Amino acid sequence: MRTRHAISLGFSLILIACSMWATWAFAQPARPEAQAAKAADGLAAWQQVYSVLTHPRCINCHTATNYPQQGDDRHRHFANVVRGPGGTGVPALRCITCHQDSNADSTGVPGAHNWHLAPLSMKWQDTNDKVLSSADVCKALTDRSKNSGLGGPGILKHHTEEPLVLWAFRPGRGIDGAMRTLPPLTHDQFIEATRKWVEAGMPCPQNR
Repeated sequence: MRTRHAISLGFSLILIACSMWATWAFAQPARPEAQAAKAADGLAAWQQVYSVLTHPRCINCHTATNYPQQGDDRHRHFANVVRGPGGTGVPALRCITCHQDSNADSTGVPGAHNWHLAPLSMKWQDTNDKVLSSADVCKALTDRSKNSGLGGPGILKHHTEEPLVLWAFRPGRGIDGAMRTLPPLTHDQFIEATRKWVEAGMPCPQNR
């Protein structure tokens, strides 16, 4: 009996020791190499996100100007449409007057729910129409004072569900009847890249 008790006690001590070691091991900070690899993966994912944000389907509404843009060449919106209060246009030229809840391929007018310009705090270009750097766009997107208070989960949700984001991946036909060009990623790929970037802590590249 004493022998069995001793063996049982021995196994119990071994299990306790293993449990304590596992707890200690998991509590240790990640190695610098692992942290660097995670940051590198996050930055690579961000570059994929950036490639979509600065595609004409997105950047034409993320302007630094008082008007939206159109087309792959990002020319000024016709009819002298302007931003207006809240980015929704001005009386008689409100965005939703023409832009309905879905694309009108018969006329070439794109559509999605609540069509409007992005706020100036979320501009992806400067006043000379030059695309902002990857670092500058990342800093703006992660700044809660500029992005309506969104943290990582909120940004991921926005990219996943926002109708205007979804429109960019199914933009319909232009006035000439040709399909509009698509962003360089599919929506699923864009979401996955956003998820990886968020899970990596939303690292931003440095300006050079």
